[in-house]
Amino acid sequence: MKFIHNLRVYYEDTDMAGIVYYANYLKFAERGRSDAVRDMGIDQLEMKAKGLVFAVKSVQADYHKPSIYGDKLVVETETSKLGGASLEMTQRVVRGEELIFTGVFRVAVMDGSGRAVRFPAEIRQKLQESMP
Repeated sequence: MKFIHNLRVYYEDTDMAGIVYYANYLKFAERGRSDAVRDMGIDQLEMKAKGLVFAVKSVQADYHKPSIYGDKLVVETETSKLGGASLEMTQRVVRGEELIFTGVFRVAVMDGSGRAVRFPAEIRQKLQESMP
């Protein structure tokens, strides 16, 4: 299942050349993942109360075209792989039909001590249901 997050590029998102600063695509992707997880029915505040959090373990990022102030962008998020204690989310940032950014994010569930732990059954179920 593909989850959609709409956003607009603000002046603060751009660099001196007037294009979106490359690191901001990671922020855009984070917003998209947060919305996707929420739309799956996973409450991250509830998780945190139980001592569990999601954490990005690795990212592969590719920048295809620049975007500028005022652009309307869409972040598309899909769960592409699911393991015992980590998942992979593939994300695309598009402007209309133009591909701007792609990222593959490996995300783990961690306990309060920072160790990766297995997904609780109810979270695993919701993640599985979201997969294409």
